Amino acid sequence: MKDETEGKSVSAVPSARPRKPCAIYVITKHGYKHGRKLKDAWPEADLYVSAKVAPEGASDIIRCALPLTPLLTAEFTHYDCHIFVISVGAVVRMVAPFLVDKKVDPAVVCVDDVGRFAIALLSGHVGRGNEWTDRVASVLGAQAVITTASDVQGTLTVDILGRAVGWTLDDHDRLVTLGCAAVVNERPVLIVQETGEPNFWPLDRAWPPGVHYRRDWEGIDLSAWEMLLVVSDRDIARIHPDAYKKTIIYRPKSLVLGIGCDRGIPMDVLERGIQATLDEFQLSWKSIAGIASIDLKADEEGLIALCAKHRWSFKVYPAAELDAARGIVSPSERVKGFTGTRSVSEAACLIAAAAEELLVVKQKYRESETPQAMTVAIARRSYPERAQ
Repeated sequence: MKDETEGKSVSAVPSARPRKPCAIYVITKHGYKHGRKLKDAWPEADLYVSAKVAPEGASDIIRCALPLTPLLTAEFTHYDCHIFVISVGAVVRMVAPFLVDKKVDPAVVCVDDVGRFAIALLSGHVGRGNEWTDRVASVLGAQAVITTASDVQGTLTVDILGRAVGWTLDDHDRLVTLGCAAVVNERPVLIVQETGEPNFWPLDRAWPPGVHYRRDWEGIDLSAWEMLLVVSDRDIARIHPDAYKKTIIYRPKSLVLGIGCDRGIPMDVLERGIQATLDEFQLSWKSIAGIASIDLKADEEGLIALCAKHRWSFKVYPAAELDAARGIVSPSERVKGFTGTRSVSEAACLIAAAAEELLVVKQKYRESETPQAMTVAIARRSYPERAQ
């Protein structure tokens, strides 16, 4: 591979057919006017029109039969959002059999036949139904009707906090409902942000009533807070077990793993080596952003498969760039004799994370029944401080 001065990203994620953005359903001639506006605004949308009211010559619509139940049975899970120009009551009855859980259900938006209101009916937060409702209202010149308490009050939304900057909830089923209630009822809630993007809440906007913010755990009186919202890549349950009882955890993509390995190492060995390192240093798998290594490993099948499986980035760097990295703790002249650089795993993660120091120095991992060994080092991505 040609020597370069910057890291090269290696494509590791295979193309997968995603769910389509949205489906629009129209069953009346007046409703077709609104469906037509939405289709014109979003050409990628699928516009389903009852065959009884479908205009002749319209080539970009999908004619359908009534009732819609067979169609929804086949297509409900294939769209991010379903927009019905149909009454709310009828839509509730149609979609009810297909509902599973708010974590997976698509958004559902209703528009009345006159186009006066766009109503967020289902999956307002996790499924982005409120966002879709605002978009529909904007296209139609309608009034958006959104009833989720946090949106109405303009406060932060616990179940999707940080989603716009790539955070994920550590556990969707744990304490989230209690956290939402605490925020909307203006109870004392503390945000502890150990790492991650500072702009998850607008930097120029005051915190909602009852919500406070800090960057560390020093001197926290747990009895003073009804809930804690913790942004961390660490194992909070093990590190702060008492706080964990009232803590919702958010995982930013803050960790970059530097990997060195013998040729032909199996993917499952790489996985176990990474997990063992994370467990030892009390770090979360869910905060891994990507893997970095030397360009000699750009075609390493185990690394490529691992990153594809977990949708991690995979960056490689030439030996000269790795050898010049600052912050290396465990240089090896033996490694340099083989690769041209005194460090692979430590140097690679430092460069990829734009970090000045290592979070975890090089760890060696080998399994007795596998001839290939690996090394793992971890760096935390650097983020600007949030202005207090």
